[in-house]
Amino acid sequence: MNTVFNLFSPKDKKFQPSFEKCTKNLVKISETLVLALATSDLTAQKQQLKEVGRLEQVGDDIAHSIFLELSKNFITPFDREDIHALISALDDIADYIYAAAQNIEMYKIKNMGREIHQLADLLVVMCKDLDTAIHELRNLKNVKLIADVCERINKGEGEADHLCNTAIARLFQLETDAIELIKQKEVLQTLEMATDKCDDVANVLESILIKNA
Repeated sequence: MNTVFNLFSPKDKKFQPSFEKCTKNLVKISETLVLALATSDLTAQKQQLKEVGRLEQVGDDIAHSIFLELSKNFITPFDREDIHALISALDDIADYIYAAAQNIEMYKIKNMGREIHQLADLLVVMCKDLDTAIHELRNLKNVKLIADVCERINKGEGEADHLCNTAIARLFQLETDAIELIKQKEVLQTLEMATDKCDDVANVLESILIKNA
């Protein structure tokens, strides 16, 4: 009876809702970071960056609750190792976005490079895609949609690599302030790592699709 229907039947009232809470929270975190970068008001920016921290803690709490359920429940909607890998990678995305927010606040970067804004915008798109794909895990009826999301995430991660590398190369060519260069490089690489974790989530989703084909 190990069918897709049984795996994702409405009886799963613990894991799936928590998965969806996790990705919706990720969308909020990524959007809040973009708002922080968009404002020139330092007070408003500080408030937005603080909100990123609050949302990251919300994500930690959701992840902890899922891991707790995993330890208590023998029957799970899909393989236990996939659940663990999925939630770990989703939590990592939030961690890296929060780390970028912390760096932005602490370093007080003078002029944020355009690639930092582009990477933050790209993270919003990737997080929204992941939210869509996670919702489809409810019944796995639209496997193609999940597969398409995974493909877009993979391409997005490649785009993020290019943006990060291009920005760092430009910094080494044009930035005369070594400290400012190091600050921006750190933020760029942290945001790029967040996109790597999005790709990790996509890899787990692909594994779930293969196992439940």
